[in-house]
Amino acid sequence: MIDPMLTVLIRYLHFFAIFGLAGALIIQNMAIKEAISKEDVRNLAKVNVVYGLCVILTFLCGLVLWLWLDKPRAFYSGNPLFLIKLGLFAFIVLLSICPTIFFVKNQNSIAESIIVPKTVRLAMKTELILLPIIAVLAYLMARGIGLDV
Repeated sequence: MIDPMLTVLIRYLHFFAIFGLAGALIIQNMAIKEAISKEDVRNLAKVNVVYGLCVILTFLCGLVLWLWLDKPRAFYSGNPLFLIKLGLFAFIVLLSICPTIFFVKNQNSIAESIIVPKTVRLAMKTELILLPIIAVLAYLMARGIGLDV
């Protein structure tokens, strides 16, 4: 039998990782402009590391909850809302590659002002828009909505 405290711990880690992910994404979106200073790029690169770590922790905790803890696998796997949620999460991760490459490439720049490509800003805004949709899907799916009963 699985220790219920382990399930609670993993749930809270998952929850805090999601909040960290959302917070980092909000900070990035607030700070990003068409042109930013080299100091802003360095700071945003650090925030991007936090974002990446939170994405990994969110994924790993979610995977553990899905496959080994919490409700039976079929509760999640048979729910189309869960599959949409996973797809949106994967899409957000793919979108985050563009800003990450930009920050890594420019974090040691000597230029005083760095032009941020429109694709980077658009990717970050799209991630921010999709994140609450994932939260709504998680809420619905956790209540069994979408299951064929």
